[in-house]
This record gives sequence, structure tokens and C-alpha cells, in this order.
Amino acid sequence: MTVSGSAAGPAAAPKPSTIRVGRILLYVVLTVGSILMITPFVWMVLTALKSNQEIMDFSWLPNELRWRNFTEAMETAPFLRYFRNSLFIAVGETLFTLAVCTTAGYALAKLPLRGSKALLNYFIVLLLVPFQIILVPLFLIVKSIPLFGGNNILGQGGIGWLNSWWGLIIPLGAAPLFTFLARQFFVSLPDELAQAARVDGLGEFGIFWRIMTPLIKPALITICVFQIEAAWNGFLWPLMITTSDSMRPLQLGLAIFAQNPDDIQWPYLMAGTALAALPMIVLFVFAQKRFIEGMANVGIKG
Repeated sequence: MTVSGSAAGPAAAPKPSTIRVGRILLYVVLTVGSILMITPFVWMVLTALKSNQEIMDFSWLPNELRWRNFTEAMETAPFLRYFRNSLFIAVGETLFTLAVCTTAGYALAKLPLRGSKALLNYFIVLLLVPFQIILVPLFLIVKSIPLFGGNNILGQGGIGWLNSWWGLIIPLGAAPLFTFLARQFFVSLPDELAQAARVDGLGEFGIFWRIMTPLIKPALITICVFQIEAAWNGFLWPLMITTSDSMRPLQLGLAIFAQNPDDIQWPYLMAGTALAALPMIVLFVFAQKRFIEGMANVGIKG
């Protein structure tokens, strides 16, 4: 029985015209998506350069570029203090996250722990739990920390970590996402490196710190970018546990311009928002290469 050449031969290559049309459609979709994503940011910056009257009349382009709105917004509220608080929280949370999540990820990936697979599945399940679900239990735990904030040994009688730097930094520092991410990178490293180090007499912590951790720099940068962004833009948790204006982070500080709904200072609010977004833009610009590399290398490894 003879098989015709058209049936047995290799599949016909797509025509150049088909490839060209597909590429054009891809560029159109990407362009439209980019415009939709950047439009709110452009509107924010343009609004920050307008007067109140121009905002009421609504126009895209300001008649006069009021750069002084940025300096007046900084003078209207203690923005330098808000920036300092947000920076302190972001750096503190990130350092705590790197310390906890990388060590936990290394233990799950490289140490012969009994039940490590069950622990890994537990972390994966935690990825599906929204933060709003654990918000109230987390608040009660922070309030009942023993021997802090006037609490006794049983965690009663005081406020615990409420309205404190401990409460702002520690509870949100250990995230299951970052533990899972670190574990995935550690799994990709060959076990022979750790075995050779053990033969040379290096301890387990030395193997983790001196051998393994320097090899997962893309993961570390990815964790840093995610955590700094989350801490910098945090609003709900600081709103719940802080009452002192001296501890107010930047996102809460911006709410001062919207306290009176009938007289919102939109130019000042948008100027403050633009200034708040600027550090995250700069961070991503400088870290994007390693960040993209880290996200591209994340996979489901055994």
C-alpha cells in the first residue's frame, strides 16, 4: 500500500503572509494593552499639574503647568515623615522576608525533613488564601502578643504590637509565596554542591549562606521587588493597627487630602500619588533584568 507524499511528508510551513498578519495582530493587542495600562498614570500626572478649576471643568491637558503643586503638596502634609515611615517598613519587611523565607525554602528543598512534601503542599494551599480572610485573626494575634504593649504573660491587659513597628513589619514579613519561590530556586541547584561542601567540613548554615544563596540572586531580587512593592503600597494593615500619625506610612498619609469629600484637593492628592509611585518605578527599572529572569525561571520542580 502506497502512502501519498502529501500525507506522509512534513507539515507545510506557515506562509510568510500568515506570520506577518499574526505579528501585526500581536503588536496591536500589546499596543492597546499598553495604552490602557499607562492611561491612568498619565491622567494622574496631568491632574497633578492642573488647578482646581481645570479639574472641575475636566480637560486632559492643563492650561498651565503648575509644578508648584508638588511642593505645595509636600508642605500641606508631613510627606517626608510619611516617606521615611514607608521606607523603614519596606526595608524592615524585606530583610525579615529574606531571612525567613530563604531559610525555609532551603530547608524544604535540600534538607531531609520528614513531611517536607506535606509542608510544601501547605504552602501552596496558603497561596490561594486571600489576605482579607486572615486579617481579623492576624489582628487578634498581634493584639495578644505576650509582654508587649502592657500585656501580661498570657497576652492580656494591653495592646500588644498594635501601633508599633513590630506590628507593622513582622506579621507581613513571612509570606508563603516567597518561601515557595525560594524553594523552587534551591531545588534547581545540584545536590553535589552541598555534598562537596559537607565533605570539606562546612556546616549546614555555611552551605546555605556561602554556597547556595549566592547562586539564587535572581530569586532574591524578585522577592525584594515584590515585597518592597507590597510594603510600600500597604494601606489596609497599617490602617487597622496604627493610631499615631507619627507612624503613618505614605499611603495612609495620602488619605489626608481626601478627608473632606466635599473639598478634595485633587491636584495635591495626585501630586502626592505621583511622588509615591516614583520610587517603585525607579526600583523596577533598575531591577527589571534580574526580576524578569527570576520570574522566567520559576517552575513546578519536584
